[in-house]
This record gives sequence, C-alpha cells and structure tokens, in this order.
Amino acid sequence: MKTKTADVRQDDDKYRAPALSKGLDILELLASSAEGLSQIEIAKQLGRTTSEIFRMLMVLRQRGYVDLYSDDDRYHLTTRMFELAHRHPPTRRLTSIAGEAMQRLADQVNQSMHLGIIHSGRVLVIAQVDCQDNNATSVRLGAHIPIYETASGRVLAAWMEEDRLARLVEDAGQEPRDKYKAFIGDLPAVRAAGYCAQPSLTIEGVQNISAPIFDFRGGVIAAVTIPFVHRLTGTSAASAGECRARLVAMAADISRRLGAGAALDDPAHSG
Repeated sequence: MKTKTADVRQDDDKYRAPALSKGLDILELLASSAEGLSQIEIAKQLGRTTSEIFRMLMVLRQRGYVDLYSDDDRYHLTTRMFELAHRHPPTRRLTSIAGEAMQRLADQVNQSMHLGIIHSGRVLVIAQVDCQDNNATSVRLGAHIPIYETASGRVLAAWMEEDRLARLVEDAGQEPRDKYKAFIGDLPAVRAAGYCAQPSLTIEGVQNISAPIFDFRGGVIAAVTIPFVHRLTGTSAASAGECRARLVAMAADISRRLGAGAALDDPAHSG
C-alpha cells in the first residue's frame, strides 16, 4: 500500500519544472542581496554550474527581471517584480486608498510614514510618503525588512492564526534567537493595544508607531507606520501620543473603506 508521503512525493515529481525552479531560485537569491551577486557567486550559492546560471540569467535579463551592472559584473534585481505586484488589484486598491490619507496625515503631524505588507517572510514597503519638513526619516519604497526588527512586522503578525504565524516564522527564520523570542513575546500586547509603539531596533532616537489595516474578512493585510522623530527646530509637530491616536484612527478609516467595518466592530480586533 502506498503511503500518503509517497503520494505527495510522486505528485511533486509529476509537476517538477526544473528551468522554472532555477529561475525562481535566482530571483529569491538576488532579492536577499543588497549588493548584487556575480554569476560565479550565484552558481556557487545555488549549487549549480555557471553555464546553467548563465542561460537563466540571459532569459531573466531579456524579460527585465534582472540587470547586469557593467562596472562590477554583478547582477541585481530590477523593479519589474515590484511593478507586477502593484498591478495586482488588491495591492493597487490598498495603495490607492491609503496613499492620499497617508500624505494628508504626514503633512498634518509633520512626520513621514510608510505602508508595509508581508512578503516572503519579510515586511515589504509598498508605499511611502514624506512630510513637508526639510528633514525626514523615511524607509525606502520597495525595501524588504526582517519582521523581527520592525513594529510593522509585529502588527502584521499579531492577529494571525497560529498556523499562519508558524508559516511566517518558518519563512523569516528563527535566528538570532533573542530577536525571535522578543518578537513572539510582543505579539499579545500589540493585539491587546491595537497598535505597536516601540523604540526603533535599527535607528537610535526613533520611535516606531504602527497600526493595522484590516480587510473585509477581518485579517490584517497591511501595517502603516510612523518612524516618529522629536524635532528640535523647524515646523512644530504633533506629540508621539497624538501621532499614535491619529495613525490608529486613519488605519481604522482605511480598513472600513476596504470593507472591514464588521471586523472592526468585533471585540477581538479592538484594544
């Protein structure tokens, strides 16, 4: 009698697409390399021959997914995948609704802010707005940020069911262990409060304030975050407490516009 494991293995073999797998491996590898990689480095890290990698890289370059910087012979991702993601209706609708509200609030409180979603176990920044002040603390549009280092990652994870959270942690990796434990330990408090406010884990002096955006099913689909800075000169800004209250209110309004009214009335989603 065949076992269930054997059936799964047989199905995996049946639907294998080696060329597609190699192309995806290259894209995923380059996505985790800010400096880009040479053909030899890609082949070594993927355990492939340089000739295999060369053929795949030529196709990916022709399709506009990667580009070769002639000054250092390193391959880098283009914005092609980012552009494709924004053609996807849910993402386009989210950024369309959130963008104007974010810019309006950024100008009112004199703070920058960004919108993030979960992508491949990291926070992907899909929208970013600056305030009108000469000095702004912002996160690069398209940045992939480890969930363990962000307030937005905590907000995106805090309302997840156990199985989905387990998959997120698997995708993100559990190292370093202290950051993983701190991340998991923070989630109940974030859900109880309805937001996350904590000192930045990457920039001293910045207080990250992040609030959830819910969809019509009651799931958190995005987090909007203010990297709050206390200004010593220039245009006066709202206090951290006022920014937090207005950010939470804006996120709730965006959620309602996305059809999450019933979900927001559920006590499980309230602080």
